[in-house]
Amino acid sequence: MLPGRGRNGRAARLPRILGTRTAWTAVGDGEFFCPACGGDRNYQRLTGRRRLTLLGVPLLPRGESAPTVECAACGGHFGTDVLDHPTTTRFSAMLRDAVHTVALAVLAAGGACSRTSLETAAAAVRAAGFDDCTEDQLSALVEALEADTGRVRGEPCVPGLAIELHEALDPLAPHLAAVGRESILLQGARIALADGPYTPAERDVLATVGAALTICSDDVTRLLAAARTPS
Repeated sequence: MLPGRGRNGRAARLPRILGTRTAWTAVGDGEFFCPACGGDRNYQRLTGRRRLTLLGVPLLPRGESAPTVECAACGGHFGTDVLDHPTTTRFSAMLRDAVHTVALAVLAAGGACSRTSLETAAAAVRAAGFDDCTEDQLSALVEALEADTGRVRGEPCVPGLAIELHEALDPLAPHLAAVGRESILLQGARIALADGPYTPAERDVLATVGAALTICSDDVTRLLAAARTPS
């Protein structure tokens, strides 16, 4: 029997004779966080139609391929769920806004009258990305917040404020490791403690922050107690 003429030889030649080819069509584009590149990149969203090929010539349709995201830099293909991960730029903005919202909520719970609380809050907000944030700006925002909601300092976390906290924290929480979520809660705790022990209203706000960050109540209690202990 000549080489390549046996059963194994025929099987080895089949992949070169028969195959499947996917024709991709771009249906959208944008910027995403590429897991292969490890950074923000441009992408194309692709849909594909598969065809059976004979000697490289497309013949019979074989259905549609799952939508795919193609990185413009590395050419990698990924499932569309990769678009659920925020870009680095978007993530930084979400984190900055979250810290700002938590700081305002804690101040509105009773710390806005204290200069030390305002200084602690302003430092946290500046570190998160609002470089020009000042104590006076935060104080004015808290006053505007109270006027808008009708809230009185020292009251528990009212529904409107709780909604704002969840709007800022809920989209961020899935993309943060446990240490990152705890860090945001601890920043709020330090603002509350800057002018003395927690008030009931401050504890209520911080409990809402913990819930929005998907931190269980036992861990919230532990972290708030740890924040009171000097390191």
